[in-house]
Amino acid sequence: MSLANLTVQGAARSSMEFPSPAEPATGSGSSVDKARPPATAKTGPQNRFPIWVTGVGVGLALAVAYATIPPLYVMRTDDAYVQADTVSVVPKVAGYVTALHVSDNSHFAANELLVEIDPRDFEVAVKSAEANLLSAQAAKANVLQQIAQQAHIVEAAQATVDSDHATLQFSQQQLDRYTDLATRGAGTEQRQQEAVSDIGQKKAILEHDIAAFAAAQAQIGVLKSQVQQADASIALQEAALAQAKLNLSYTKIHAPADGSVANKTVQVGNFVQPGQTLFAAVPAEAYIIANFKETQLEHMRVGQPVRIHVDAFPNKRVVGHIDSFQRGTGSNFALLPPENATGNFIKVVQRIPVKIVLDGPADALHSISPGMSVEPAVTIAPPPFWLRPVLSLLGYSTE
Repeated sequence: MSLANLTVQGAARSSMEFPSPAEPATGSGSSVDKARPPATAKTGPQNRFPIWVTGVGVGLALAVAYATIPPLYVMRTDDAYVQADTVSVVPKVAGYVTALHVSDNSHFAANELLVEIDPRDFEVAVKSAEANLLSAQAAKANVLQQIAQQAHIVEAAQATVDSDHATLQFSQQQLDRYTDLATRGAGTEQRQQEAVSDIGQKKAILEHDIAAFAAAQAQIGVLKSQVQQADASIALQEAALAQAKLNLSYTKIHAPADGSVANKTVQVGNFVQPGQTLFAAVPAEAYIIANFKETQLEHMRVGQPVRIHVDAFPNKRVVGHIDSFQRGTGSNFALLPPENATGNFIKVVQRIPVKIVLDGPADALHSISPGMSVEPAVTIAPPPFWLRPVLSLLGYSTE
C-alpha cells in the first residue's frame, strides 16, 4: 500500500471519530459532545479580568488625588479648639453676698448688675470720710481767719513803731534843748540828765516795738504754712473719701461685656473675700486657636477664608478668616521647653498657633462655646472650577 493511500485512510478515520464543529451532532449520547465545553466557558475569564484591573486603577487614582490634590488649595488640621477671652468675676471687697442677679449658664448684657455685697460697713466708712474732710476744711478756714487777724496785728505793730519814732524824735529834741541851756548856764544839769534818760527809754521802747512788728510779720508766714498743711490734710481726706466711695461701689459687681455665666460657685449669703472667683463671665465673641504644622504655613496669609467644621454641630456651616500668627511655637512657651542642643536629637515637626476669627452665621456662633473641638480648613489658593466638585467629593470646601 502506497503512502498516499495510508494518508487518505487516516484522514477518513479522523473525520469519522472527531466530526468538525460545522457538522451537526449525530446523537445526544455522544461522548464527544459531552466532553466539549460550551463556548461561553472560554470567554468568561477574559471579561472579568479587565473589570478588576479598572477597579484597582480607579481606587489608586482616588487615593492619589485625595493625598495630593487638596493640600495644593486647602490646609486643614484637627488640632484646633474654640477659645474666648473669659473673665473671672471676683470681688474687690469682703462681705456677705446679699443679692445674686444671675444663675447657672444665664446670659447678661454689658454693665448689667450681677452681684451685690452688703454695703452697710462701706456706707459708714463713706460718712466717716466725709466728716474728716469737713474737719480738714474747717481747720483751713480757721487758719485763714488767723491770717486775716494777724494782718491787723501787723498793722497795729507798725503804728506803734511809727509812734515810737515820733516820741523818740521829740525826746531827742528835748535833749538838744536842755543840753544847749545847760551849756549857756540857763538850764539845770538835772533836766539834761532826765532828757538823756528819757531818750534812752524811748529808744528801748522803739526797739521792742520793732521786734514785735517783726514777730507779727513772721507769724503770717507761719500761718501760711499752716494753710499749706491744711490743704494737704484736705487732699488726704478727699482721697480717703474717694477710696471709701470706691469701696462702696465695689459692693455692686457689673458685667464687663455681653456674655454668659459659667462655673458659678457663689450663693446668696456666702461671705466672699477679695480675689475669690465667684464665676466665669464667658463673652459672646469667641475665636479659634488652630495649631497648624510649621510645614503648612508656607502659603497661609492673614485674611484668608476658613471653613470650620464643629464636632458638636457637624451640620452647621461656620466660616471665618485668619486673624494672626503667633510668634513662636507652642513648645517654645512650654513650662519645660526642649533643649535641642543637648544629647541625641530627633527632629519633630512643630506647630504654630494661628488665631481664626469667626464671621458667621450668627445662629451658629451663639451655639459655639470655648473648649469645643473644631477642624478648620484654610483656602490658601482658589482651585479651578472643574476641580471644585472633586474637592467637594473628597470632603473639602473652597467657598
